[in-house]
Amino acid sequence: MGAHRRAAVVATTVKDLPCWRLVSEHGEALVARQGAQVLYYAPTGQPPVVWLSDQAEFRKGSSLRGGIPVCWPWFGQFARNPEAVRAMLAPGADAPAHGFARALDWRDGGPRVDGDAACLRLHLDLPAGHGGWHHAAAVTLDIRLDDTLTLTLSTRNLGPERLVLSQALHTYFAVSDARDVAVEGLDGAAYVDTLMDWTPQVQDGPLSIRGETDRIYTGLSAPMQIRDPGWRRTITIEAAGSRSAVVWNPWVDKSLRLSQFRPDSWRDMLCIETARVWDDVLELAPGAAADMSVTMRAESWGA
Repeated sequence: MGAHRRAAVVATTVKDLPCWRLVSEHGEALVARQGAQVLYYAPTGQPPVVWLSDQAEFRKGSSLRGGIPVCWPWFGQFARNPEAVRAMLAPGADAPAHGFARALDWRDGGPRVDGDAACLRLHLDLPAGHGGWHHAAAVTLDIRLDDTLTLTLSTRNLGPERLVLSQALHTYFAVSDARDVAVEGLDGAAYVDTLMDWTPQVQDGPLSIRGETDRIYTGLSAPMQIRDPGWRRTITIEAAGSRSAVVWNPWVDKSLRLSQFRPDSWRDMLCIETARVWDDVLELAPGAAADMSVTMRAESWGA
């Protein structure tokens, strides 16, 4: 039996980036101040649950490939967002993919220990006009590590008009081999296949990865599971405040065009992104706030 490890949150630096290391008897996680990005999460005695590329560059101002990027206040390519989301940004303003929150340094709102849990709260305060975005908002990410990892993304509209945005917690899950895993909990769900001219489809049974995959699932209400026979475990993904999710794997050809990504890394990861996208965008009245959260739990199948 190993020694009991007390929960703690420790400030550290990885190359150019200030970070925090969250530890407990249940596991360990690494979080960067830039983008409030969880970079790594591994339960005690298991392979990582959250994957980070071994080519990741810890450079200020450069997005890191892997982890859990916070996509906010829009998701993906700006032009593919609903008109109401696009109307929040001034015409001609720079619109980086997945929004601008992931490139900014978030403010430390207080690491703490709660029993056997290590907790970290990070804040981002956006004044009206930042980067051509019309609205003032306050964003908070709460990270809690106990026998699960839970992220809660909160947005409050500080402006005088309605705020409309899309968002995602863009989780790169670590898998033994993407070709062998099955994603359960999507049977019968509607989705849009972005690789088939954004046509609507319906999921039939578990999802297996057989090529490049980029799907937006909608109308979701039940947890999803990644069943991984290579590592003999199931990762359960439970979302709240979200009815949509994105499933993505670049496969072979696209991997050759990705930055900070080995050509064969597509086998090691699968993105399942807890989201408010497509017909599930977030609308906030003046002064209103809303949360979106995801909890991930890894369970081994045993001998």
